Amino acid sequence: MEQRPIPQEAFDWYDEYAHGLIDRRTFIQRLTGLAALGFSLATLTSALLPNYANAEQVSFNDPAIKANYLKFDSPKGYGEGQGYLAAPVQTDEKPLPAVLVVHENRGLNPYIKDVARRLAKAGYLAFAPDALYPLGGYPGNDDDGRAMQASMDKGKMEEDFIAAALMLKSHPRSNGKLGAVGFCFGGYIVNMLAASLAPPLAAAVPFYGTPAAEPLRHNVKGPLMLHFAGLDKRVDATWPAYEQALKQNGAQYQAFFYENTNHGFHNDSTARYTPEAAELAWSRTLAFFAKQLG
Repeated sequence: MEQRPIPQEAFDWYDEYAHGLIDRRTFIQRLTGLAALGFSLATLTSALLPNYANAEQVSFNDPAIKANYLKFDSPKGYGEGQGYLAAPVQTDEKPLPAVLVVHENRGLNPYIKDVARRLAKAGYLAFAPDALYPLGGYPGNDDDGRAMQASMDKGKMEEDFIAAALMLKSHPRSNGKLGAVGFCFGGYIVNMLAASLAPPLAAAVPFYGTPAAEPLRHNVKGPLMLHFAGLDKRVDATWPAYEQALKQNGAQYQAFFYENTNHGFHNDSTARYTPEAAELAWSRTLAFFAKQLG
């Protein structure tokens, strides 16, 4: 029997749920309403909610990379942060271009760690901070992680990411050229860093992220590469005003919209994942980092 596609409404409801616009009870109630169309609740939840066993493209045991945890000072944030540092195994001590990897609104989950390993495999010093470290770190599931992150002081979290970026830029294994890539909340953080750390940030790649606060936008000069999901009405609605600010700034930027994709299309742990678009966006990202960071 041919598997029926999940209705777009279900993806839209998941986006509302994942971003705190509706609670889990409302989300499940809405999914239950699709039973009349022949979908079981178990089928829908298993497809929409993440399965991180599917998110490993580069094993943590891959002999070509080495990964560990690293703490950093954040005096303007929560005092101390921690993240996941991944780097290629080298036969020499040649400095590496560095890339900060910023997670979604639920902490440092397995998908984001895997993105850091993918970058290490491509020759970068990659560091993925965990905003939840002050509360004990990512708790092992996204629901609790989302609630924990929502409880934190946004300003302090932003300062933690700024501190992480500056630490990474000056890391002994870094060549001093810094890039950043982030997804969802992480896309917002990358836009914020592009406004707050110009020119130390040499390349910024936000995936479906909202722009920095309006008073900061005049600082953004780029270079940026922005990726948007064509069906993501919430984030896409913020782009016209942001693009106008970038044009006024004379900023260097490229923006790509991927048709018929949902918010989170790069995340290969859920049904929102769109392989062709994800691979194209990632290949563009790697080419952009290669050009800007060396």
